[in-house]
Amino acid sequence: MATGLTVNGEAVEARSDPDTPLLYVLRDELGLNGAKYGCGLGQCGSCTVMVDGEAVLSCLMPLLTVEGREVTTVEGLGTLEEPGPMQRAFIAENAAQCGYCIPGMMMRAQATLTANPDAKEVEIRQALEYNLCRCGTHMRILRAIRRAQDEMRNATEEA
Repeated sequence: MATGLTVNGEAVEARSDPDTPLLYVLRDELGLNGAKYGCGLGQCGSCTVMVDGEAVLSCLMPLLTVEGREVTTVEGLGTLEEPGPMQRAFIAENAAQCGYCIPGMMMRAQATLTANPDAKEVEIRQALEYNLCRCGTHMRILRAIRRAQDEMRNATEEA
């Protein structure tokens, strides 16, 4: 049985068992390795992706629950040749150290700013509480998110 969904703007049919966590489908079946396996319990945020614009923990989300929905992974934010605003900001601020938590951080930040382009720092910090990082780049991560927020706001104003 195939499960139809849209991943990073492309219609796909996943062949995995409907109870398979979305994280495994993304990584093992679709070859999208941006979302990371951290704890497998929904406690670290490394597996964060967006479903219909909302940040979710893909290790806890069965494939069946995303049928017909739009899934966005960090790979969907831009490309190596043309990174998106969030990716550019993380690069510019040198916000990644080990890089393990960063895709989840980016996705949660992207969902937060998409829902509220004018999010205050306290709201951004609250959103990121779901994502753990041991590297100590928290201040650079916050600067990167604010930089992306400014770029995204400016792009909207210019459009």
